[in-house]
Amino acid sequence: MGFVRSLIKRIPSTPALPSLEDLSNEKDRFTPRLSFFKRRIRLKGNSKISVPLGAVLLFPCIVIILIVVLIVRHPSSPGGLMMPAGAPPAIRKISEQYDKVFVTGCLEPQTNGPRANAALVILARNQELEGVVQSIKSMERHFNRWFHYPYVFLNDGDFNTTFKETILNHTSAPVEFGKIDPTMWGYPDWVNIDTAREGIRKQGDAAIMYGGMESYHHMCRFYSGFFYKHELLQKYDWYWRIEPEIKYFCDITYDPFIHMERANKTYGFTIAVKELKETVPNIFRYASAYKRVNNLTSQGLWEMFAEPASAAEDVSLPGENPKYKKPLPEEILSSEPGQGGVPDVDPEAMEGETYNMCHFWSNFEIARLDWFRSKEYNDFFDMMDRSGGFWMERWGDAPIHSLAAGALLAPQNIHYFRDIGYRHTTIQHCPANAPGNRQLARPPFLEMTTKDEKKRKEEDEYWETWDPVKENGVGCRCKCDTDIVDVEGKQGSCLDEWVNVAGGWASA
Repeated sequence: MGFVRSLIKRIPSTPALPSLEDLSNEKDRFTPRLSFFKRRIRLKGNSKISVPLGAVLLFPCIVIILIVVLIVRHPSSPGGLMMPAGAPPAIRKISEQYDKVFVTGCLEPQTNGPRANAALVILARNQELEGVVQSIKSMERHFNRWFHYPYVFLNDGDFNTTFKETILNHTSAPVEFGKIDPTMWGYPDWVNIDTAREGIRKQGDAAIMYGGMESYHHMCRFYSGFFYKHELLQKYDWYWRIEPEIKYFCDITYDPFIHMERANKTYGFTIAVKELKETVPNIFRYASAYKRVNNLTSQGLWEMFAEPASAAEDVSLPGENPKYKKPLPEEILSSEPGQGGVPDVDPEAMEGETYNMCHFWSNFEIARLDWFRSKEYNDFFDMMDRSGGFWMERWGDAPIHSLAAGALLAPQNIHYFRDIGYRHTTIQHCPANAPGNRQLARPPFLEMTTKDEKKRKEEDEYWETWDPVKENGVGCRCKCDTDIVDVEGKQGSCLDEWVNVAGGWASA
């Protein structure tokens, strides 16, 4: 019995319940703290209507919470990705009606397989050597160490010995160096040079990007209508364009040229973006005129670059309406401007369409050279060239290639290299890695141009680990830069425009 008593003494006692008096005192203690929020404020200085200060402070908080909830729950909002339940896949699949990824994930490279008649083409100058080396090292690491396609370097001047020797040290593939003929670079004989230079000067004064750089205009015209005519490219059927200072993020373990041939593709891209409107104010007029003059109807790709003009809904003259009554002079004077007369017409509209500024970003492109050499493409280029837009405006080769493709090709002729991670300047596309067993072990690439052995190993070890795989991912051992947002996440992307003509989204 004594044991039980001692045990009960050790059990902590339950505190007594508070009395009504204690509760009243507790309430009085908290009341001064809450009285501040009970203070009433008038809506106006002399108004008899007042509301508690707490309600005034609480109302904006409720509004902010509601706005956040609506944003997160909206299906088109990026915030939807934060919702764990019922969220769509992180990567949406595109319809395969006209085009599909050639290889999902990695393959064992066919180092002894067939090769296409193709070349890797680089336009560069001696002073761009450092940027060219960056591009070559990336190209060799991620693709050409297995496939050994030849390089063709072009320059409007002469390559010096340092440039040539450095390039030859960075690749075991065949290399050719060529000079661009003056007839392909510079002003054509039918152009008034003083007028053209004045047009370029005005673009510089207007701060149009690259508009004041004469050499940039020459480069755009060369890549629009002459590169495929260069003597060093005459023996090739395909080309892959490479720019200085580019970077690849994924291993390309298959041959894009062979797959393009097998799929009967003509043109391949990895990024589609909108052009700066001030650089091409009249380009669509001439592209649309070419299409009209040659009685061309769209094969389904033109719609990627053209959209109905706002004024195209009803462009008929008032007199063509049987119910139309011609207004009297006094009625015209008393009416609002624009009423009873000819309807306003969009000055940028052609055939009821306007240019949406979309184009394939041509600093990466893989294409058939026989398409560029075709009569249809060269007729298109000649018409655009004769307009003077390469001088009086800053037409780039990207919208030229794209609008020509829109007029002459169909969606099934185009391939979207969704699996190739690529960056140039501040624009990049980098795919997620394919899931399952599609990621294979990576063979080391210890290129010998880096003399410091430790640094050489560190360069290769960086690529030994890659980004996590994701549902609907397509890449092979991709490791993306994280300092910028992918182009698909930016406002200027034209991915949706491509998807619309390619068959639409296959997943939500």
